[in-house]
Amino acid sequence: MKRRSGVLWAVLVLVLAGIVFVYRDRIHFDWANFKQQLQHIHWGHAIAGIVLIYGTYWLRAIRWSVLVRPTKDVKATALVGPQFIGFTAVALFGRLADLTRPYLVARKIELPLSSQVAVYTLDRMFDLGAAALIFSTALAFMPKDMPHQEIFLRTGLISLAVTLAIAVFAGVVRVSGGAVAGFARTVLRPLSKNVAESIAEKITGFRDGLNALKSWREFAVVAGISLLMWGMIASAYVQTAHAFVETPELGQLSFSRAMLLMAASIGGSLLQLPIVGWFTQIAVTAAAMHTFYGAPIEAATACGALLLVVTFFCIIPAGLVCAQLEQVSLRKITTESEEAGKEPAVAQE
Repeated sequence: MKRRSGVLWAVLVLVLAGIVFVYRDRIHFDWANFKQQLQHIHWGHAIAGIVLIYGTYWLRAIRWSVLVRPTKDVKATALVGPQFIGFTAVALFGRLADLTRPYLVARKIELPLSSQVAVYTLDRMFDLGAAALIFSTALAFMPKDMPHQEIFLRTGLISLAVTLAIAVFAGVVRVSGGAVAGFARTVLRPLSKNVAESIAEKITGFRDGLNALKSWREFAVVAGISLLMWGMIASAYVQTAHAFVETPELGQLSFSRAMLLMAASIGGSLLQLPIVGWFTQIAVTAAAMHTFYGAPIEAATACGALLLVVTFFCIIPAGLVCAQLEQVSLRKITTESEEAGKEPAVAQE
């Protein structure tokens, strides 16, 4: 398995290198300007962005404690370490390490992994819903004199429609999760038995997570935390852009206009790969800033690199410290969580 993954990474690196080589004469990039942009970063804005991002990890721990409370009363402070370590593993090893968080939480609070995978599923759904709601609301109410306003408005309306669809789907799964899982299994089985079972298990896990919210009060608390957290993440994007004070297209970027940048960054991180994914994410966000805001490509690339540090890499020092304190090997725990996630017992415990 490791050998096959190594071959895949090598192929991806070679493909990217080939693309750069083929288009080297068409890429006009002023490295001196790029260096100058990095030298004139306003570090006050960058540090403000990092503080906001660290605050979101504490909010994630609080949210997780609320979601797990019907099963076990756990203090949020006990869950901060697994959040730091889990996101550090994702930053270093890619999205394959996503199950590190529920695995660490399950081990720490002595609950079945299946219960924490269900919480993790619900955790991600609230992330998606809150991000989409903030994104769509900000874009839908943009001033009409903004450049590319029709693109922003259309994207906001689509995002709002997706948010409503997620809410409807969550309601249906909450009421009839077993039937929805059975329907998905029946429809997808002719295409792939493994895919059918995997999707059915995820739907069941999502239903179990929703069942953890016993009252509307708990739902409102989790929803409020999610909206606050994603508002802080969006503000971190704004602060990072404002760090480039010598580039008006970025230094004066409004909250509403920053939403497309956040969307592009989230899209670029969905298939995050070790090392290769760092550069693809920078490229995606730089292309978004250059296209939608008219920022010079050098400034956009520098901002994309800083965004990666502020929103993704900044957790690594704290994650490494927590891993040492909890005597956890990041590579080992990532492998263990990946293997545990494949076991049928996860969905049946």
